[in-house]
Amino acid sequence: MIKRQKASIKSCIIHKVGNKFNGTKNAFSDAIVDFDEATYHLMLPYLLKPFVSAAETYRFHHHSDIGLNEINTYSEQLFKEDADFVDTSKHIVTHLFEQSNSAQIKTGDVLICHFENVQYEDFFTDAIGIFKIENKTEFFQTYLEDKNYDILVQKGIQAKKVDKGCLILNTADMEGKIVLSVDNNTYDTQYWIKSFLNIRYPDDSNQHTKNCIEMCREFSKEVLHPNYGGQEQSNFLAKTVDFFKENEIVNIDTFKEEVFEEEDKIQLFEDYKKVYETDNKVLIRNQFDVSEIALKKQKQKIKTEIKLDTNIQIKLDVDAPDASAEYLERGYDEEKKMHFYKVFFNDET
Repeated sequence: MIKRQKASIKSCIIHKVGNKFNGTKNAFSDAIVDFDEATYHLMLPYLLKPFVSAAETYRFHHHSDIGLNEINTYSEQLFKEDADFVDTSKHIVTHLFEQSNSAQIKTGDVLICHFENVQYEDFFTDAIGIFKIENKTEFFQTYLEDKNYDILVQKGIQAKKVDKGCLILNTADMEGKIVLSVDNNTYDTQYWIKSFLNIRYPDDSNQHTKNCIEMCREFSKEVLHPNYGGQEQSNFLAKTVDFFKENEIVNIDTFKEEVFEEEDKIQLFEDYKKVYETDNKVLIRNQFDVSEIALKKQKQKIKTEIKLDTNIQIKLDVDAPDASAEYLERGYDEEKKMHFYKVFFNDET
């Protein structure tokens, strides 16, 4: 995530990108935008705000040589003082155009910006932003003509959120230049992240935490729920979140001992972990530091609800791992030939 309080736009240019599958072509500008004061003060937060809450960072990738990653190379050129900003920005749009490998890829406006004084962690740096505006909204415009007001409909960009955008910081770690990305129109998940930017998550605590919790969530859904029911699934997820909250370092062996009481469930977890790693091409580390940012984001994705076929739902608090075991009982009624849940409580709140 970044801070934008002292950030400014050094240069910005707007092009239009087409789609080779439907015959629309690119349209290029030959000069940078000269903002008036009102537009500038609206545009700057519009472009940078999505990255203030972006918890995860990426790094450029290429299967053979990182120097062959197009956007990595173009961003390096734009950071140079003698860069031909206009010409390089056209190359970026041409590369984006070449990734329109299906008719569903949308055309749109492309803004390429050079930002200064973007704060990342505890230092300030330059950044290159690439934004694609795919959707425009209809709005009413009133105007005065012959002493009478009239109204017409126009289309424009909503100053709320960008459709797709990336921010390439002029700083790097051991794995390369730091990149942030947002995509609010995920009609093709490969188009922006993989085909255009060719970025992937770094091998850090954010990714380790994310991988492990996602694996636990899938294990609860694919193994625990079908075999042991919704209560066991929700109980496991609550214990998982609690373990990550209480430990700065996760050790998988310790994790298994604390969240599982039966040996057969430990074995099911170990077997599932091997299959999950192979199917998803990820490595779940046996020990790693917990990322609070990644934990908070993954926690929002965890649903601890027991949905019953009688149109009743029981929602469990993911932050109360012991509540399910203490105050919820599952049984079977021989007379009705139905399962039931018994809930204990003192007062309704």
